[in-house]
Amino acid sequence: MKAQFSHLNPAQQKAVLATEGRVLILAGAGSGKTSVLTYRMAHLLANLEVPPDAILGLTFTNKAAQEMQGRLAKLVGPQKAKKVTLSTFHSFCMQILRKEIHRLGFTPQFTLYDEKDVRRLSTQLARHLLEHEGDLPSLEKSLNKISYAKSRGLAFEEAPGETEPDPFSRDLFERLKICMRAYNAVDFDSLLTLTVDLFESHPEVLERYQERYRYIMIDEYQDTNPIQYRLAKAIARKYDNLCVVGDDDQSIYGWRGAEIKNILEFDASTVIKLEQNYRSTPTILKGANAVIAQNKERHAKELWSTADAGEQITLFHAPTELEEAQAVVQRMIRLRKDKGVAWKEMAILYRSNILSRPFEMALMQAVWEKEGKWVRGIPFEVFGGTEFYERAEIKDLIAYLRAISNPLDQEALLRIINVPRRGISDQTLDHLTQLNRKRQVPLWDLLREIASPLSSDLKNDLTERAVSGIRLFVELIETAQKKFATPPLHDTFSWLIDEIDYRKAIQDDVKSEKMRDFKWENVAHCLDAMTIYEEENEEVSLADFLATSSLDQEKILQRNKEQKQDQVSLMTFHSAKGLEFTACYLVGLEDHIIPHEKSLLETGLEEERRLMYVAMTRAKRYLTLSMARKRKKMGKEIATTPSRFLFEIPKELMRISSWNLSD
Repeated sequence: MKAQFSHLNPAQQKAVLATEGRVLILAGAGSGKTSVLTYRMAHLLANLEVPPDAILGLTFTNKAAQEMQGRLAKLVGPQKAKKVTLSTFHSFCMQILRKEIHRLGFTPQFTLYDEKDVRRLSTQLARHLLEHEGDLPSLEKSLNKISYAKSRGLAFEEAPGETEPDPFSRDLFERLKICMRAYNAVDFDSLLTLTVDLFESHPEVLERYQERYRYIMIDEYQDTNPIQYRLAKAIARKYDNLCVVGDDDQSIYGWRGAEIKNILEFDASTVIKLEQNYRSTPTILKGANAVIAQNKERHAKELWSTADAGEQITLFHAPTELEEAQAVVQRMIRLRKDKGVAWKEMAILYRSNILSRPFEMALMQAVWEKEGKWVRGIPFEVFGGTEFYERAEIKDLIAYLRAISNPLDQEALLRIINVPRRGISDQTLDHLTQLNRKRQVPLWDLLREIASPLSSDLKNDLTERAVSGIRLFVELIETAQKKFATPPLHDTFSWLIDEIDYRKAIQDDVKSEKMRDFKWENVAHCLDAMTIYEEENEEVSLADFLATSSLDQEKILQRNKEQKQDQVSLMTFHSAKGLEFTACYLVGLEDHIIPHEKSLLETGLEEERRLMYVAMTRAKRYLTLSMARKRKKMGKEIATTPSRFLFEIPKELMRISSWNLSD
């Protein structure tokens, strides 16, 4: 069956048909890039008969990869679509390393550490390096240097900007690498750097992947960092069919290593611009175009739309931040009443999370009419709160699974060896970790020796209760390892939760009945996640489940959020990227907030302007911009200055409004 795409606009069709060579697709906000990428794959599969396993699509979010896979399945059928490799950079590298990492001195059962795991381990290593037991000096500077080097695939001393020697940070960098290998653990940055190391040190492995992936597509190319660039360049080298899609005007992640020059300097044989916008009104687009046109480092392009002009952009300034919040909420209530816009189609966007509190209070206190009755409180959700995987009960259960999958994972062992309580005191743990460092053997080996019925001098300094607790713990882990070797995994997980009596542990630790129920509900969601994982994958393993859950933190709650509740979204400009709402309220538009004082020094004015552009182009029909004339800072009320970006929007596109609608 041939793939049809006559409904696409001329620029989109050109992008779909440009299958050979190095292709740069500059896709403006709301220009239908996901459709273009999906139809391009469908064209390769259905019209050019390219084998599905020869196509590699790399994205930055699991949501984007899943959406493309779903759309592709509708065009070419689920069987073909499933064979196309569509994943995030990190997931793709995880798949490769599970098969090849033994060549680098790890085992395939390695554990994936998140940023907090790495920080905890770094703190322990710093104590050891400094021989310091009290409060440590801040490690922020050292960790930033380490992250900078890793995200660029550099040795520590190769990182630029090192004007003076920093032996402590260098030693920490090296110790961290050694320790991670000893624990058979990998962090998120290392997924990429180790894959590049693998390809560079084992060219025969790289050749296999080059031969397999003859057509490569990268979404959101403006967000790639140097190591992602090296990875893509290496795999594409043989056939050179590399298509990158992105928008330099939406490059807003310089602070986490993204380099805009990757898209500005991409050596393309074909360049296609997608400028027709299917999201926003022409008025909103003209305002956003005028702002971004002030940037010098960009590909020239201008978004346009065939829709009706739409309403003017509303601008108001309130006396204080509290009155700004009340004024925004007043406008939301009126928009719902006059235009029938649902709460879920409205978003309050801000440059920094610190600005959200007045809006939360105003939404909670608001009075509005619902079905002929007056009600207090508008439903809302703040994005950027505590992540599901950061909740203590989930971290406990995941640590159990990590220790079962990879007993060398010392971080996981230390977290759960006395959870629930087994009589293993902090003093015992301190004694064991000191022995572990002194003998330079894995902690798990020490625990097994203590648990063994054979006599051991390790037991001499431990209480009988501690030895008994360690024996029970080792037996539990070893039994669980045997059980998890055979699916279904969720049955064994359920057994484990019952075996450690985790519900009783929650009841013992938490006084509030409501909080007990909340925590137990989270445990149930965690068990659901494993069930979902087994339903969606033919080949399953505990190690793969752990990797999947770490790389896709929204998976656990996905089924519970399929029907989005009718609530207002509160989020940062960064978090809003990729989303759209009928009405957007951009708040706190003051100099020092946007452009952000600190970010101006770190990533520069142009990235701050791109952030403003991204925020403006989230709005489909109604865009409101606001600021406060005075704002509290360090407890004092300080006069503010309007954001310089507001002066870049043509006056004829804006309607200046009184902050108080009753005036």
